[in-house]
Amino acid sequence: MNPLKTLACLTLPVLMSLSPLNADTVTVFAAASLSATLKKIGDAYNANNVDKVTFNFTSSNNLARQIKAGAPADIFFSADDANMDDLDKQGLIAKNTRKEFLSNSLIIVVPIDSNFPLMGGAQLADPFFKKIALGQPDSVPAGVYAKAYLQKIGIWDKVSARIVPCDNVRAALAAVESANVDAGIVYKTDSLHSKQVKVAYEIPIEEGPAINYPVAIIAGTKNNLAAKKFLDYLSDPASLQLFQNAGFITKS
Repeated sequence: MNPLKTLACLTLPVLMSLSPLNADTVTVFAAASLSATLKKIGDAYNANNVDKVTFNFTSSNNLARQIKAGAPADIFFSADDANMDDLDKQGLIAKNTRKEFLSNSLIIVVPIDSNFPLMGGAQLADPFFKKIALGQPDSVPAGVYAKAYLQKIGIWDKVSARIVPCDNVRAALAAVESANVDAGIVYKTDSLHSKQVKVAYEIPIEEGPAINYPVAIIAGTKNNLAAKKFLDYLSDPASLQLFQNAGFITKS
């Protein structure tokens, strides 16, 4: 047999095994507050891997609802423990895949032209603040965290009638950007992406609620190996640096 033909016959299956036709696409359902950073991480991953990653961003409670309804997710990256725990109790999280390496903090933002001097969160009870934007305080993680903070400092009952509930934290930020509200409580990381708001008060970590971003693989995914590979990539040094650059708090 012609040795060149033999080599070609041996090489062809190898080339076929490396073909992008065999690549998997990992679908990540992720909290809206992660969108800017995860897009950067995803771009870097897609540029250097045969497998690809794509994202679905909205509030964690909406994502959890979609997953329970059978939406095709491979990974869930939540902005709170409650939604991850809920899926776990229903057997929708793959065992021993949950990771917790990311946190955040809360800030109070105001429209860029606001001149009210805010020295602390308790001042939100001032009549000047007629409308205060939060994520939905009973379901959206950022809103739940904000409500817990306002309760802790003793002003929730004074401001609850002035709360403008939003579908997710980015919508709360947009309400402040458009000056449709007088203030908003969002994640610190969100303010870094806007030039139309200013930080009026950065809530000290010890004063605010504990914020956690758990991530895990969805049980029964058909892309288990590819999902595990990207899950590991999320916590490698390069990815952690991107999270830190965006203002997130990384945990060892």
